[in-house]
Amino acid sequence: MIDKIQVTIDVIIHATEDISKIYQSFKELLDLKEENFTIHETVGHFDNPIIILNAKMVKKEAQNFMKKLLGLLSIEQINQLIEEIEERTVDSRFHMRLDKQELIKGNLVLKEKDTIKIKIYAPIYNKKNTVKIFTEIFQIAN
Repeated sequence: MIDKIQVTIDVIIHATEDISKIYQSFKELLDLKEENFTIHETVGHFDNPIIILNAKMVKKEAQNFMKKLLGLLSIEQINQLIEEIEERTVDSRFHMRLDKQELIKGNLVLKEKDTIKIKIYAPIYNKKNTVKIFTEIFQIAN
């Protein structure tokens, strides 16, 4: 099942944040280059400029990303994700968030606010297999 996964990443960058630091962190930590991302520019509630970065990876590229990501997370964080599979999965998509400021500092930390959103899609044909399939995906780094 790991060979059929897709991973999407969404990052909201506010006017006060440096996009080059975010690109540099993705490159150094997760081997993602600036050209892996598409840029959408929008305006916030107070007419402030907002940039939304989006990246989508499939098959081998998604597998390599997951191996890199899971290799940087602690065993405790991976175990936490495995324990929360049912709560974090909607329509075959596992949702997780990383702290954007910690990424810039060179750390991967799970967090729920001011985050980088990561969605991992795996084709699941029977809902009762959700935990089993995502557990297998999270164990590929070992």
